[in-house]
Amino acid sequence: MIESMTGYGKAVTQLPNKKLTIEIRSLNSKNIDIITRIPSSYKEKELAIRKKLAKKLVRGKVSFVMQIESTGIEGATKINKELVRKYVEDLKEISTSDSDNLLDIAMRLPDTLRTEKEELDVAEWKVVENCIDTAITEIVAYRQTEGAVLEKDFRNRVKTIINLLEQVNVLDPERKKEVRDKLKKAIDELKQKVDENRFEQEMIYYLEKLDITEEQVRLKNHLDYYLEMLDSDTSNGRKLGFITQEMGREINTLGSKANFAGMQKIVIQMKDELEKIKEQNLNIL
Repeated sequence: MIESMTGYGKAVTQLPNKKLTIEIRSLNSKNIDIITRIPSSYKEKELAIRKKLAKKLVRGKVSFVMQIESTGIEGATKINKELVRKYVEDLKEISTSDSDNLLDIAMRLPDTLRTEKEELDVAEWKVVENCIDTAITEIVAYRQTEGAVLEKDFRNRVKTIINLLEQVNVLDPERKKEVRDKLKKAIDELKQKVDENRFEQEMIYYLEKLDITEEQVRLKNHLDYYLEMLDSDTSNGRKLGFITQEMGREINTLGSKANFAGMQKIVIQMKDELEKIKEQNLNIL
């Protein structure tokens, strides 16, 4: 089973006096790259959140956003009464304005409002953590759904390359005959007598240089191994990437040895399918 690195998860929960919304997005990346946007009241838990995301999502460029919407009165901000009284008393000494005007002026002066930092409640954090877990579950499910679509595409393309490889096997005897005929014709045009035994020896040597049996066997093994990895319990995009590199080497060698138009056309089709696999492979976890 494979998973995509592209995903989206969202979870919403209600806390006393506030509504919490968590959104997680991920795109493909070589490693885990986490960007967070967390309210100051939960900043102390940022490291724990990052560890949780890294463990569950493994790889990808991950965006984690936590938003709080107030739904009631929270007594976190209070008037600094002692300071306001001191401001009013000082203003009375230098002003003839009435008390209401002096209070308006005093309230605009620095530090008249005091924000008290509340300790993060253990029970509240447990609710928040459950909300994070729900969002992570959502994004993992999304990744698995995307992965299933990619897996189907990979299987179809690998099977296409296998079918093309079978066409190469069918064409190989015709290719060898054409190469032999071309050499024979070239010698005949020289109008020189040649030793038939020596000619046969040289022909065998030349055809051995163009033999593609080894490349065919290795390419088939790589294709089978790729399908085997798609059946594994874990998603491993890096290993699949390495296998596609090996496929590419064998297909390129087939193309360079082909020396036959019909076979070269098939090799081009193989390369086209493989490039599409490589492109999609970059998005696998």
